[in-house]
Amino acid sequence: MDLCMLVVSLILEIIFIALFSSHPVVAANSKLFREYIGAEDKGVTFSDVPINEDVDFHFILSFAIDYTTSSSSPPSPTNGDFRVYRDTQNLNPSHVSSLKTHYRNVKVAMSLGGDTIANNEKVYFSPKTINSWVRNAIHSVTDISRRYHLDGIDIDYEHFHADADTFAECIGRLLFFLKQNGVVSFASIAPYNDDSVQPHYLALWRKYGHVIDYVNFQFYAYEKCTNISQFLKYFDEQSSNYRGGKVLVSFGTDGSGGLSPENGFFMACRRLKHQGKLHGIFVWSADDSMKDGFRYEKLSQTLLAKSI
Repeated sequence: MDLCMLVVSLILEIIFIALFSSHPVVAANSKLFREYIGAEDKGVTFSDVPINEDVDFHFILSFAIDYTTSSSSPPSPTNGDFRVYRDTQNLNPSHVSSLKTHYRNVKVAMSLGGDTIANNEKVYFSPKTINSWVRNAIHSVTDISRRYHLDGIDIDYEHFHADADTFAECIGRLLFFLKQNGVVSFASIAPYNDDSVQPHYLALWRKYGHVIDYVNFQFYAYEKCTNISQFLKYFDEQSSNYRGGKVLVSFGTDGSGGLSPENGFFMACRRLKHQGKLHGIFVWSADDSMKDGFRYEKLSQTLLAKSI
């Protein structure tokens, strides 16, 4: 009898493996669409952006920065004391509340850092100490998150006055606190393939990957001549770097590089979707897309909403 049970068990296991190996990762496909908004102060509003109610839609307010806002002198680092640097006239807390009331499928996140600040000065991650930066960041980010009714936090530092381990500890502890205490429900990071950038995010991923829900990889930071096969190769490389993570594909509408929608981005997405690897799409940014009527945002969401 025991032998019979063992045989049956083995047969069932073989059937199980066969079924799931024929559709290995279909469940990994996602209907997540994300868009950065507000960084360029072009007057874009939430209501300008088309929202397909059949996708999970994340707006990412850009940016909150731990720099001074003084107009009398160049902005300088504040050691984790974040202030809102974006179009607050058109993207304020009441607009966030109204948006989320009208659309059940929409969540709103805020990105920390960014590339530049006033007069195109670079934004540097510049903690004085790990403990002091984390303490200030927890206080200021929690305050902004609650005022703006935020659901998530995104990390988009691109320049550093600290080593990778310090960055990992500061950001990791901040994200852990925010999620553990219910300030936000999800977190993402926005790395790109650069020797001065990627090591910081990989250090963060190795130590605190368990508190990071999405990897908004900036595929538009690759060269403009990127083709479909190169793009898919880059996707596999970054999926390996952030193993176990949900690496989202992306394009820019600001004339940046990578695989553009005109050159096959959506064809590449369909291939990934067929393979069960399409974890979502994000766009940089709504401010730039407004001039073309958000044409590619509509196409992205249609692709995500459709079944294979």
